[in-house]
Amino acid sequence: MIVVIGKNGQLALELATLLGSNPYKCLGRNDIDITNFDSMDAVLKQYRPTAIINASAYTAVDKAESEQEAAFELNHIAVKNLALYAKLNDVFFVHISTDYVFGGDKGSPYKTADDYHPQSVYGASKAEGEKSILELCPEKSCIIRTSWVYSSHGNNFVKTMLRLMQEKPELGVIDDQIGSPTSASALASCCLTAVSNKIKGVHHFTDAGVASWYDFAFAIQEIALSLGMLSKAIPIKPIPTSAYPTPAKRPSYSVLDKSSLLEHFNGLQPEHWRIELTKVLNTLH
Repeated sequence: MIVVIGKNGQLALELATLLGSNPYKCLGRNDIDITNFDSMDAVLKQYRPTAIINASAYTAVDKAESEQEAAFELNHIAVKNLALYAKLNDVFFVHISTDYVFGGDKGSPYKTADDYHPQSVYGASKAEGEKSILELCPEKSCIIRTSWVYSSHGNNFVKTMLRLMQEKPELGVIDDQIGSPTSASALASCCLTAVSNKIKGVHHFTDAGVASWYDFAFAIQEIALSLGMLSKAIPIKPIPTSAYPTPAKRPSYSVLDKSSLLEHFNGLQPEHWRIELTKVLNTLH
C-alpha cells in the first residue's frame, strides 16, 4: 500500500492517475494532520503503508514571508514527523523538495551535494525539511528536488498564462530568472520509480532543457495557438525581475543538474519541456 500525503495538489492528482488500480490511498488535510505526530501515527497505522510519498507542502512563496510559522510547520515539522514514522516503521519515504533551497547565483546547474543557500522563507523551510529526512532516515528515503511544476490541474503558470493571453492585450514576463519547467505527470512517474526500486538519496528531476519564464510563456502561446486554444497572438514582452518586485526573493538561476537521476533511475530520461508542455496543453484542449 502506497500512501500519498496530499489529495488535491497537482502531483497527488497525477500520482492517483498513474497508480490506477494499484493499492494506494491519498490523504488530504481533512484525513490526516501531519503536523501532529501522534495523530498522524494513528491514521497511518490504519493503512500500514509500505511507502509514503509526500506530495503536500506550503508552496505560497510570497505569503510565506509573512506566514513563516505556517511554512515551517508544513515544510519542516510535518516532514520531520513523516521521516520519523518512516524510520520507526521501516517504510520507504519519497519527499518532494525544490530548487529554492539554493541561492541561484552559482551560474551553472546545481548538483545534489551543493550547499544550501535559500533566499526566502519558503526555501529555508524546505531546506530544514530535507535536513530532517537526511538525519532521521537517510537509508529509507528519496528526496527529489524539482522546479516550476505545472499540469492540467489546479493553479500554475501554464494555466495562468493561458487565461491572461485571452484577457489581456499584451503581457510582460520576467526573462532574467532561468530554470527548468517540470510536468507534474513526469514527476509522478519519477516518484513511482523511486518507490518501486527503493532508490535512496537526493536526486534532481525536471523536464529536460532550460528556459526563462519569458521563454516558457512564449512557448505556451505558440503551442496553444497551433492547437486552436487561443484565437489570436498577443505581444509578450521580456521584463527584468526588478520591474516586478515580490515579497520573496527568487533564484535568478536554478537549473538542477540531473546526473545522479540519470545514473540511479534505471534509464529514466526526462523529455524536453516543450514536448511535456505540448502534452499538457493537449490535455487542456
